[in-house]
Amino acid sequence: MKIKLLIVCLVAFTTSLFAQEQNMTAQEITDFKSKIVKEAKSITSLTTSFVQYKHLEFLSNDVESSGKMIFLAPDNLLWEYSKPYKYSIIFQNNKVNINNQGSKSTIDAKNNKLFEKINKLIIGSVSGNMFDESEFQIQYAKSKTHNIAKFTPKSKDILKLIKKVELYFPLNDNTVAEVKLIETSGDYTKIVFKNKVLNAKVDKSDFTF
Repeated sequence: MKIKLLIVCLVAFTTSLFAQEQNMTAQEITDFKSKIVKEAKSITSLTTSFVQYKHLEFLSNDVESSGKMIFLAPDNLLWEYSKPYKYSIIFQNNKVNINNQGSKSTIDAKNNKLFEKINKLIIGSVSGNMFDESEFQIQYAKSKTHNIAKFTPKSKDILKLIKKVELYFPLNDNTVAEVKLIETSGDYTKIVFKNKVLNAKVDKSDFTF
């Protein structure tokens, strides 16, 4: 009798887990994409703080870092880490500029197809212009709190680095609130955005390398 009760409890628990997330219907996908694209067209800038959690299988606790992100349309993007150390990445004019505590380097994404696609993916995830089905297989889901878009790269080069990218949009917000990058190994990086400000004036000097 106890075994039967245990099985019933396990089935109920598993069912409740799956019930937390459901695939969107075709109409829901159309409506969701329409809202995101419409919002993206109205965004000239986006400023937000973020907290990043790096999950590594061999560590008991996630590695946490934080900073700010600034997006200036059409393709200027700054990630500036302030804790636990200073580190910044600027995506601008098909170039990736990296400042690692004073040590600077530049990668020309235009001449590197892998970085070009990663650059496009990251900027698209922030700006909302990311529904490129020629580059990704896209699955749409929903929970009680979020709409979710899951991107699986078609490029074998990107798949070597990133297995899947998941974007989480609150039901009452058409801009991304959380990004999860899942690696082939199963490790992942989760970035949670906080205190987002849309279309405020952005100083171009923020993107000076």
